[in-house]
Amino acid sequence: MKLSRIVLAVAVGIFLLHLATNGQYGFHRDELQTLDDARYLDWGFVAYPPLTPFLGRVAQFLFGNSVGGARVFPALAQALVVVLGGLMARELGGRKLAQVLGALAVAIAPVALASGALLQYVAFDFLWWVLLAWLVIRLQRTGDERLWLAIGAVIGLGMMTKYTMLFLIAGLAVGMAFSGGLRYLKSKWLWAGVALSLLIFLPNAIWQFRHQFITLDFLKYIHARDIRIGRTKYFLPAQLWIGANLFTIPLWTAGLVYCFRQRAFRVIGWMFVVPLLLFTIAKGRGYYLAPAYPMLLAAGAVQEEQWVSRLKPVASRAVLAATFALIAIGGAFVAPIALPVTRVNSKWFNINGDFREEIGWTDLAQEVARIYAALPESERSHAGIFATNYGEAGAIGMYRDRYGLPRPIGWTNTYWVRGYPAHPPEKLIVLGLHRDDVDALFERCEWAGHNGNSYGVKNEESEDHPDIFLCGSPREGWPEFWRRHRHFG
Repeated sequence: MKLSRIVLAVAVGIFLLHLATNGQYGFHRDELQTLDDARYLDWGFVAYPPLTPFLGRVAQFLFGNSVGGARVFPALAQALVVVLGGLMARELGGRKLAQVLGALAVAIAPVALASGALLQYVAFDFLWWVLLAWLVIRLQRTGDERLWLAIGAVIGLGMMTKYTMLFLIAGLAVGMAFSGGLRYLKSKWLWAGVALSLLIFLPNAIWQFRHQFITLDFLKYIHARDIRIGRTKYFLPAQLWIGANLFTIPLWTAGLVYCFRQRAFRVIGWMFVVPLLLFTIAKGRGYYLAPAYPMLLAAGAVQEEQWVSRLKPVASRAVLAATFALIAIGGAFVAPIALPVTRVNSKWFNINGDFREEIGWTDLAQEVARIYAALPESERSHAGIFATNYGEAGAIGMYRDRYGLPRPIGWTNTYWVRGYPAHPPEKLIVLGLHRDDVDALFERCEWAGHNGNSYGVKNEESEDHPDIFLCGSPREGWPEFWRRHRHFG
């Protein structure tokens, strides 16, 4: 059975929609960190494994410092997810209706739609989860044990993207154990797949070992922060509107039931339930489970196709009309929230907090450049830029060539790992701190400028630390200062 051309058309449409809209605002703070890390490629970074910065480096090579160009690969990843939605439905026994319905339901999922609009590891993590689900479904349908090699490769790539792939691996292991999959323990292809996944992940594991597993410290800090400020409080309720569209709840719940009723595909049900339980226990954020929904949406689409085929023609047409109407309404509701398509400072713009963090970075770079250029030439050659926030550091890194600025120094995430110059600056433009903080940390500080944006958008930069200071060296000296001040964000 061939994949429906409509599925391919939906995927192409999603990709083109992203290409047309992704340059609407500016870079997000997370993108700026990723793209700055991309200039210093390594086998690991504090905040994430190396695959996303690598793709950022490729995007920079192909498209320069373009906002839309940086987001081509995330857009492509989500277009592939849509195709996989149709492919999973096909492997589960679905014909044209199920394939199209599965693809559309995946396309309008909030996290899937939003992921195509940002260069973050979320977009590629999403792809690896869905690709792994498709391979497992195909393995269960065909019994072709050679697929374990592909499964191992995807797991390795997933671990090089985001460590939450471990939660899906746990679901796969439990699912196989409870679905007759223990027979694969005798398969050479399974162990070859395991070896391949470990080989792909090995460089990052070595990097972590060489850096005292600094990412574990980072993850502990971020998790404690998320719990403290309430970001994990509504994990279970959030599953109703974040992971999948609110209007597709009947579809994915039917898909979950369908998987557990089919012995061959019961493993897919476990690949959802186990991560759900683990994220609930671990107090994950609401979007962490989002990549697990496409396989349920595909299964639900097959279930609906089988159901409507047993109805009378009038009832069948009514059910399908209602289903596609809900899909259309769900897409229309989510699109202005997930995609950068609305006017800055509009109601829809302010619903999505990420949009606010895409405004003002060029303003910041211009203001820092003004301060830097105003320094006497004798001081400028010994001046540096110290950014406590990774977004600010990333913005300076992004626009430093345009404005002739030095490489930013920072104490957050991998900026701390990279350290300060061998000949430390004697004069610092300091970003991201309040007056009391700079006076306590640095010598001879004076106010030098303001960090805002031309739109008047209230975001972290304009509200939490709007002042820019000109200071001398750290009071305790650079080595001690660096030893004592390691931050995560």
